[in-house]
Amino acid sequence: MMKDKRNNYDNNSRRDEINSKDVDTRLNKFISNAGICSRRDADILIRNGKVTVDGEIITEMGYKVLPDQKITVDGKIIKRKSFEYYLLNKPKGYLSTTRDPENRKTVMELMVNATKERLYPVGRLDRNTTGLLLLTNDGDLANELTHPSMGVGKIYSVTLDKNLKQIDLKKLVEGVELEDGIAIVDEAAFIDEADLSQVGVKLHSGKNRIVRRMFEAIGYEVIKLDRVGFSILTKKDLPRGKWRKLQENEVRMLRMDCGKVTSKPAVDNK
Repeated sequence: MMKDKRNNYDNNSRRDEINSKDVDTRLNKFISNAGICSRRDADILIRNGKVTVDGEIITEMGYKVLPDQKITVDGKIIKRKSFEYYLLNKPKGYLSTTRDPENRKTVMELMVNATKERLYPVGRLDRNTTGLLLLTNDGDLANELTHPSMGVGKIYSVTLDKNLKQIDLKKLVEGVELEDGIAIVDEAAFIDEADLSQVGVKLHSGKNRIVRRMFEAIGYEVIKLDRVGFSILTKKDLPRGKWRKLQENEVRMLRMDCGKVTSKPAVDNK
C-alpha cells in the first residue's frame, strides 16, 4: 500500500503524545544516519518505492518518522545509528586523519580501544600541532562545528621564535593578508607579560594552518602550537595522548554553540 501526505495524520497525532527526547526525523536523514547511503541517494530509494515505514511504502519527500517505527530499505530493517562523541588531547607527531597513504601515525591509533563505531576527526590539527581534537560519527554536527558561518571558536596557545611586538599583536586582530585572503583572529593577548613569545589567540576560521600562516606573514615562526579550547570544551583533566567520551550536556552545549539545537539523540554513554 502506498502512503501519501494525507496518511501523515496518524504520525502527527502520535508526535503530540511523545516526549522531547523522542522527536521525529526526516526519512532520508534517518536512512543516511543509519549508514545506508547519502541523503540524496536515500531520496532516490524513497522515490523508487524501496522504503517502507511500518509495512507501508513511502514515496513522499520530506516524510518524517518516529524512533519506534519499523523502517525497511529493500526489505531489510534498518535502525537509527548510535552517535558517539570523543575528545582527544592530541600529541605531536600524529595526523588528524583516518588513514595515511605513507603509513604515518594517525590519531585513530590513539582511539583504537574507544569504540567499535567508525569515528572521524572534526576539522584538523596539523602533524606538529597538539591539543583538543573532537572525533565523532555524527556528520551533521561535525559539519556545523567546522563551518565558518557558525562562528565556533578555537583557542590556541602559541610559542614563537622571538618576542611578539605590540604592533604585530594588533595586526592579528585587525587582519593579516594571506595568499587566500584576509585572516583575522577574534582575540589575541600575551599569556605571560614576562614572556612576550607566548601568545594566546582565539579564532573561528577553519582555514588550513591558519595560525601558523598568520604569524609567518608578519615575520614570526611558530615553535609550538597547542589548541587549548574548542567551542565549550577545554583540556581540563585530559592528559596528552588520552581521550574521554563527552557527556550528554556537553554535546547539547556544542549544538547550542552552533546556533541551534538539533533533533537527533544527544549521546549514547553506554
